[in-house]
Amino acid sequence: MDARLDYFAGPTAGKALKYVMSAGKALKESPLPAATQELVALRVSQINGCAVCIDMHTKEAAAAGETPVRLNLVAAWREATVFTEAERAALGLAEEGTRVADAAGGVTDEVWAYAAKHYDEEQLTALVVLVSFMNMVNRLNVITRQPAGTYEPGQFH
Repeated sequence: MDARLDYFAGPTAGKALKYVMSAGKALKESPLPAATQELVALRVSQINGCAVCIDMHTKEAAAAGETPVRLNLVAAWREATVFTEAERAALGLAEEGTRVADAAGGVTDEVWAYAAKHYDEEQLTALVVLVSFMNMVNRLNVITRQPAGTYEPGQFH
């Protein structure tokens, strides 16, 4: 499978993606725990069907020491006992934030309050920006059918 566009070949994408990559780096440096960031990025990418991001975030999480059991259970996190309450709150916010078009009300007050119980304002900001960022990147990749399977941990960071 070949990608419809090579984002690194043209000047327009090159200029815009420079800022996208900077935003991704800023999120990595945020106070939101790294494990939570990878779990959220993986879950958002699963919902959106972004194979290249699933490949990336699964490998990044594994390289950072995440267990195969937890990575395999992200898609069914509600029934899994391997996630902390804080991670569950983040995953719930990520799902509702990703499915805003499906659930016209957006993120419910209940889900927001549960996340706010576990994260301070700076971490919540990072979580909201991460969910939004991943949705944007997923769309860039899904629309252009970016192929998955060749990502190496640390490749973009």
